Amino acid sequence: MRITRRQFLKHAFSLGSIGLLASYPIFIERYIVLTNIYRISMPNLPKAFSGFRIVQLSDLHYGLLVPLELIHHVVERANRLKPNIIVCTGDYVHERNSTTQIDQIWPILSKLSAPSGVYSVLGNHDHWADTERSDYWLKKTRQDLRHKVFPIRRDGQKLWIAGAGDLYEDHKGLDFVLGQIPDADCRIVLAHNPDSADTTFSKRIDLMISGHTHGGQVNIPFVGPPVLPVHNKNYSSGLKRSPQGCNVFISKGIGWAICPVRFNCLPEIAVLELVPDTTEMPHSTNQKA
Repeated sequence: MRITRRQFLKHAFSLGSIGLLASYPIFIERYIVLTNIYRISMPNLPKAFSGFRIVQLSDLHYGLLVPLELIHHVVERANRLKPNIIVCTGDYVHERNSTTQIDQIWPILSKLSAPSGVYSVLGNHDHWADTERSDYWLKKTRQDLRHKVFPIRRDGQKLWIAGAGDLYEDHKGLDFVLGQIPDADCRIVLAHNPDSADTTFSKRIDLMISGHTHGGQVNIPFVGPPVLPVHNKNYSSGLKRSPQGCNVFISKGIGWAICPVRFNCLPEIAVLELVPDTTEMPHSTNQKA
C-alpha cells in the first residue's frame, strides 16, 4: 500500500507527539525547578521574627539524571533569594555504600550562605551512602544541626532551630532534641521524614520542616499522588497538620527516588515566610527557573 506524503507526515507527527509525551516526565518536567513562596502563620512566633524568610532545599538526590550542573544552579538560586536562613532537610545523594557522590556534592552545598546561618540534617539516603562521611561534611561546612539546637536572636527575642535524626536510620526521639530548648520559646524542627511528627514526644513543636516525599513525584489530577513513601498519606507536600496538632511543611524536593519521573509535580525551592499565628491559610506563588 502506497503512503502519500500527507499520510506520512501525519503519522510522523503522531509518533513524535507520543514520543514527546512519553519523554516529558523523565527529561523535561524534572528540570523545571520552581521557587514556591509559602506564607506560614506560626504559633508562638516572636514579633521580631515576623516576615522571617527561610529557604529550604531538600532531596537533591545527586546522581543519575540529577547532574552537578543542576545542583550548582539550585544553590546559586537559593543564595539569590535573600533568605534569613537556609535549611537543608536531607537526601543529598542517590548512591549506596559509597562516598563518591557525597564528596562531590558537599563542596557545592558549602557555598550556601545566609545572614543567620545554614542548617542541615541528614536523610535516609545519606546514611545508606555513608553515615560517617555525611556527618563529616555536616561538620566541615558548619551546617551541622543533627541532634542539635541553635538559637537565632533578633531584637532581644529568640527563635530556636532544632535538628532531628532520620526516622529510619538515626531516630533518637524528638524529646532528646526539644529538651534542650526552654519550654516557652518558639521552635522549628528540621526532620527529613514528616512521619517524625507522628512519633511519640511530649514537647511542643511550632513548625516541622521536612522533605522525603518529593510530593509523590506523580500527581494525578483529581486523584493525587498514587505513591507516597510515608505512613501518613496526608503528608504529601505543602503545609499539613499532624494528628498531634503540629504544623508540618513538606517540600516537593529537587530529585527523584523510586522512579525517575515527575508529572504534575514540579521540583521546588521552597521559601517559607513566617508571620504570627492567624486564621489565614498559607498560600504560594510559583516562579519558573
